[in-house]
Amino acid sequence: MSKVKELVKEQADKLGRQRTSLMPILQAVVSAEHYISEEAMEAIAEELDLSTADVFGTASFYTFLDTVPRGKYIIRVCKTITCHMKGKDEIIRTIEGMLKIKLGETTTDKRFSLLQANCLGWCHKGPVMLINDEVYPEVTPEKVTEIINQYLKKG
Repeated sequence: MSKVKELVKEQADKLGRQRTSLMPILQAVVSAEHYISEEAMEAIAEELDLSTADVFGTASFYTFLDTVPRGKYIIRVCKTITCHMKGKDEIIRTIEGMLKIKLGETTTDKRFSLLQANCLGWCHKGPVMLINDEVYPEVTPEKVTEIINQYLKKG
């Protein structure tokens, strides 16, 4: 049995095999694998007795459930009008320059992915950046440089 199938089975054993377990299992797969592969979607469908199309439809609907491989550190920059007015484009340019990737791309070493999010819920503290589960409010190009450098040192 593959690693992802084992993970899905473990989660189904823990969370149950009803439809309401779908989201928590999808989230667990993203947490462990950094995305939801076709193999994972098939395993989830089998464990929960759902169609693969149903699992894919749910997984692809939500921004934070990636269905393509992402880096170890997923950087999301809020793209609301508030964050735009407070300089989010400059933040994105700074990150692109540091990591040598464009928006939507992943570094060749698979450490970083750079994405935008519709809203991170911190409009009063924009521009806002999220790296995995860590929120960074009121970022500036200087702060972003410091933050990214800390992640570069982590490995």
